Order: sequence, then structure tokens, then C-alpha cells
Amino acid sequence: MDRHDLSGATAKDVAQAHQEDLKIQEQYGCKGLTYWFDEERGAAFCLVEAPNQDSVSEMHKHAHGLVPHQIIEVESNIVESFLGRIQDPKPANDIDDSGLLIINDPAFRAILAIELEGIELLNHNYDHNTSNKFSKSYSQLIEEILSQFKGIEVEHVKDGLLNSFNSISNAVDAAMEFQTRLQILATKLGVKLQSKIGLSAGVPVTKDKNFFGETIQESMRLCKTASGGQIMVSSSINNYLSEDKLNQLTKKTSVKVLKPAEQKFLKQMREVIDNNWNDPEFTVKSFNTIMILSKSQLYRKIVALTGLSPNDFIKEYRLKKSLRILSETQRTISEIAYDSGFNSPSYFSKCFQKRYGISPTNFLQLKQV
Repeated sequence: MDRHDLSGATAKDVAQAHQEDLKIQEQYGCKGLTYWFDEERGAAFCLVEAPNQDSVSEMHKHAHGLVPHQIIEVESNIVESFLGRIQDPKPANDIDDSGLLIINDPAFRAILAIELEGIELLNHNYDHNTSNKFSKSYSQLIEEILSQFKGIEVEHVKDGLLNSFNSISNAVDAAMEFQTRLQILATKLGVKLQSKIGLSAGVPVTKDKNFFGETIQESMRLCKTASGGQIMVSSSINNYLSEDKLNQLTKKTSVKVLKPAEQKFLKQMREVIDNNWNDPEFTVKSFNTIMILSKSQLYRKIVALTGLSPNDFIKEYRLKKSLRILSETQRTISEIAYDSGFNSPSYFSKCFQKRYGISPTNFLQLKQV
């Protein structure tokens, strides 16, 4: 997939350029599958089967002279998951007088990341029947909400989801509906589980070499930073919501809409802890030094975002990582403790028991049942 920055271009201009590509594509071993055009942001994105990136550039250069500003490799099934199609849409009312198919479908998407907090402990905290009922009802709930708000499920793993929406307003409504209905479901089954949701938006090809890479990373950062039952919304969403919708969001205690400065800090903070969490020498003092902030500044900023002190934030991060490791590996408690940044297995076990209500040893035994 390539990206063309085309400030001032119209949908018809891009449609004509696409047709010129199709006339000579075989000369370069290419096959132009379809394209997306975002007139508001002045960007077009072409999906092309090609032997290499140079072939794509040469085809565009000789067809119409609009050389791509960036090209990345993508998998067609991933593209379809996010954008809903990998070929031209069926003509409806988009044919002009000359018979030209004009596609004015922006590739701008809202990405909704959902994580169920503590889902790894479901079988420990509840009987088998309750766990099964919750899992089945949860999957049905997701399916109904995506259908209602026209979302696409991109990825579904044990503890979370990644969903794509072509309407930001729909994505916001889906997030709030999900939180409400999940709480109703959990109460009905007597299950104490909360979700954390991150919502961001962007285009498929940016400086990041991965498809929707920056937007996915941002939505995941927000999701993982949110507290249980909270929706954390990127500042990039603000400009695409009505004033009424934005006011509705900011008034909800369960929703935090970030300001650009908060979002910048969050990215820096997550990068630091992502790179240092498993180092036992990484402390709040280290955090202050790397972030180039005073102790009081770091404390104030992290509490404002997470509700946790820097020390508790580091500990919580390490415990969540250790829970994931315990769920997925057969390593010893000591190995997991040290690899999670704890100075001793006994302190790790004490913190884990206090946080999750079960010792690491008993968790491993439960996993083997």
C-alpha cells in the first residue's frame, strides 16, 4: 500500500489517475486492486499487488507522474479487516457522466482497543459454569455491538479486542455501549470484571512502517493506561466529534479525553516503562531521571493520568506482566519474579497475592488442572 499526499486534488482527479495506472500496470508486473481517497486530509492510498516497491513507483511515475510519498508492505486480509474491502466498491451513485467510478472513501479509521482486566483469573474466581456463561455472553455482546455500530473485529485474543470503525462517532458510542452492557452482564452473572478501553484514530500509512501502526500503538497505550471501567480517548478524536458529543464525553466520570500535552507525556511515559520494567534497578528515581522531570512533576503527571503514584504504577505494570507470563509459560516463580523486575521471589509473591487474591504458586497449580 502506498500513500500520496495530494493537497488540492479532487476525488475525480484520483479516480482518473487510478484508471491511468490500470492501463499500463502489466508493463510493471503490477495489479492495482483499489484505492482510498481522503479529500479532507489531501491523501490517497493505493493497494497494489507488485513484485517490489520500485515497480509501484515506476508504474505511478509513467502513468500520471504522482509518485508515492511512502510505500509499505501489507497483507490483504489485514487490510480488509481494517478498511472493509480490498477491491473497488460496487458502483452505486458514484459513476460520473463519462462512466468513471469515483471513490471518495477516506481510509481514516477509529481504532478501538478493549482489554478485560484480570480475565486470566476468571477460572480461579468463579466456577466452570459461570466462566463458560460469561465467555459465551461476552462474545455475543461484542458481535451485537459491532453490528449495531458498524464496526469490524480486527483481532480477538483472550484478554482483549481490536476493532475498526469508519465513523468516529460510532466508535465512541460503541465504547460507551460496551461498558454499560458489560457491567449489566457482569452483575447478572455475579462476575467482577471490568474492561479498559482506548480509542484513537488515524490513517493506514504514516511514518511508521506498519499498517495503521501509529494508531494501533496509540489505542493500545490508552487501553493499557486506563483504569478498570474507564474509556481513555485520544486527543486526535476531538476534532471529529460534534460539540455536543464531546461535552457528553467529558462529563462522564468513566471517560477521560486526553489533551495533546497529556498524550505526548503518556507516550513518553509508556516508552520508558516498556523499556525498563523488567530491570530491578529501575526505580522512581530512575523514572524521574529518564523523563527529565522532578519528583513532584512526575508524581503529579502520573497521578493525573492513572490515579496511581509512580511507585504503584511501576508495581502494577510489573504485576500485570507477571500475570501474563504465568498464564503463558511454565517457568518457575523465581524466574518470573526476577524477570518481572522484582528483587526477590518472596516480595513478588506477597505483592501478587495482595493484588490478585491468589499466590503465584496456586495460580500455576490451577492452570494445570
